[in-house]
Amino acid sequence: MPLIEISHLDDPRLLAFSRMTDAELRDPKQTVGLARALGDDPESLSEGLFIGESRNVIERALGAGIEPFAVLVERCWLTQTEPLIERLIEADATLPVFVATREQMRALTGFERTRGALAAFRRPALPPPGSLLESATRVAVLENVTNHTNIGAIFRSAAALGIDAVLVTPSCHDPYYRRAARVSMGTVFQVPWTRIGSGADWTCNGMPLLHEHGFTTCALALSDDSIRLQDERLKKCDKLALVLGTEGDGLAARTIAACDYTVRIPMSHDVDSLNVAAASAVAFWQFRKLAKHA
Repeated sequence: MPLIEISHLDDPRLLAFSRMTDAELRDPKQTVGLARALGDDPESLSEGLFIGESRNVIERALGAGIEPFAVLVERCWLTQTEPLIERLIEADATLPVFVATREQMRALTGFERTRGALAAFRRPALPPPGSLLESATRVAVLENVTNHTNIGAIFRSAAALGIDAVLVTPSCHDPYYRRAARVSMGTVFQVPWTRIGSGADWTCNGMPLLHEHGFTTCALALSDDSIRLQDERLKKCDKLALVLGTEGDGLAARTIAACDYTVRIPMSHDVDSLNVAAASAVAFWQFRKLAKHA
């Protein structure tokens, strides 16, 4: 399919970039309806869609085998994105690749800048958490983290520092969200991840699952009985699950109580805590060095 010059903004193939909210893109009812409106197989969008922004993010998603649905490129970025477009069309000659002026991009997306290229991808089905835990020795659990920048930064550190998988609780925001994926430099498509637990208290079935797979659970939090990150007891653990909480409130008290250890990062100058993304990087590095494959 050749490049498509946008003649009108109400082309239904552009809905994923314009009128559909992030919640609607994640909602199979909405995306299946979109597929039917386009005459496509409803099953092709049964898991929903997500938007990838920038050449780097799009290339990493493609490298992970995630299937694109449509692409939107700003005209002034055509030269820089030409190799990517050629790769996309070579893989699927029917893929719609739209070319827009800056004014059209702004009208469609509502953003002043979009780093040249956006791609709507078919959201892959998430694996059951047990399948990720079977072969892992170092995992991160994100409890209710709702800042997309932090989520992206945590995934980038996880990829760089040898974390085998990331498990996110039901209330944690979507790692595939546009900003999270961009901040992660596309590593959300490299580090295996899935949801863990159900309902308001993920620990009811999530924590037993971690223990069933042989993980020692470590809550990164401040408490009177917390141990230092360098504690000798942690060095003896073959499998570690590092549980990180949201900014401000941190981990729920019930989560801390359910973990095997409460772990703190030693700090100077009366600083009592770090941003969750920074704390994750410190903890990942510490336990990456202890891992057998380090």
